[in-house]
Amino acid sequence: MCTGSLNRRQVLALVPGLGLTVALGGCLDKGTGPVAVKWGKEYCDYCGMIVDDPRFAAQIREKPGAKAWKFDDLGDGVLFLAKQSWADAPTVEFWVGDVEKGTWMDGRTAWYRTGFKSPMGHGLGATPDQRPGAMSFADMRVLVTGKGSTSRCETPAEGKS
Repeated sequence: MCTGSLNRRQVLALVPGLGLTVALGGCLDKGTGPVAVKWGKEYCDYCGMIVDDPRFAAQIREKPGAKAWKFDDLGDGVLFLAKQSWADAPTVEFWVGDVEKGTWMDGRTAWYRTGFKSPMGHGLGATPDQRPGAMSFADMRVLVTGKGSTSRCETPAEGKS
């Protein structure tokens, strides 16, 4: 149904509300790259909190065509990724919000700085260019996984990744 526009008969055949949302929603996901987020209405796939700030959000895909997992804090995305058997596969996409513009960028080529007040307290912000004190994706990943989940994410029994 996504290959062309819907005709009137197809639109009328859809169940009002949910049916139309599902039918058109599938057309918006191109199978790669970040997907649209309903800010303030969707939940983090790691901690369950609302995803509402594009400057700190993240998205992950295992491979093209796979589900886009959404996170309210890029640190939650890193911790989620650390628990996946496919974490280091070359097909994995990691998208983060630019801390200054709130636009999506490739998280593997971004640079990360500390000292931000992020939704889940990981305190990291991403920029597209290297700045004083910024760290690479690899270094940021070691930092986040070394600290583990913040007290806002998991109970003490769940602990570090």
